[in-house]
Amino acid sequence: MTPDEQGPPVPELARRATLSSCRHDPVPQFAGVLTAMPAAGIPLGDVLSDSGYAHRIPQNWAAPLRAAGAALVQDLHPHSGPKGTHEGAILANGNLYCPATPRPLLELGPLARTATPEQAADHDRKTAETARCKLGRITSDDPDGYHRVACPAVTGKIRCPLRPASMTLDRDRPEILTPPGHPPACCTQQTLTVPAEVNAKTRQKHDYPSKAHRQSYARRTGAERGFATAKDPASNDISRGWCRLTGLTPLMLFTTVLLVARNQRIIAAWNARQQENQRRAAKGLPPKTRRRRRKTLTMITATTRPP
Repeated sequence: MTPDEQGPPVPELARRATLSSCRHDPVPQFAGVLTAMPAAGIPLGDVLSDSGYAHRIPQNWAAPLRAAGAALVQDLHPHSGPKGTHEGAILANGNLYCPATPRPLLELGPLARTATPEQAADHDRKTAETARCKLGRITSDDPDGYHRVACPAVTGKIRCPLRPASMTLDRDRPEILTPPGHPPACCTQQTLTVPAEVNAKTRQKHDYPSKAHRQSYARRTGAERGFATAKDPASNDISRGWCRLTGLTPLMLFTTVLLVARNQRIIAAWNARQQENQRRAAKGLPPKTRRRRRKTLTMITATTRPP
């Protein structure tokens, strides 16, 4: 469990688990667990997954989750970018883009972890510029997964000579200086119908790798914390040899009990933290934060004594 975007914090509990034989691909096995949740009265919201899931064939991951009502927020393969066209529009990172979009914008990668605030601001500016060249969705998916999009000049995001009405827009918008000599369908039709198989792997909730995607995907660290607490030998140990029984049934039973005990520890710590924050709020104090453990060069220099 992770909090919704702009939503209140929630305890990071493990709600579902599955075990399967090593002969099977774990991704479709786990997709079945998620798609069964709505029938149990638990609607799917955002599903945060890394590139190991996003890289799989759509029938094993993205398609069934979308059909179950999930909104995908996923990291893409490091070598993502332009991957063909549809009716002349460029397929890139889960979206359709104007054929005149500058290639460097379509090849933008995610922001580096070590990026400075200035580099982050420049990266966000470039992704915002890329979004202006994206064909805008004008309908939601129908029962068959089809939707319609329109040229960015038609939706008023850019100026293009092939769309005379767009040339009356303010000049602060990007302008296509060299439109295609033989305009494809995306440059001549008012709208395009996009079938479900277009960008089936990579289509997701936010443009990749935009600031909105980066902030939303950052919630996935909760999954890594979940694995860490389940495998922490200080509380429970699932290293090789932890169970002397073989077969999926006893392993699934023991793993479930382990996750239940882990969830109880998480809930106890959560409740204690909420009570402490309420006590501090009653005294006009801010919520308690974790003590900084990382020492910077400035801190070391300030505490270093001369020889």
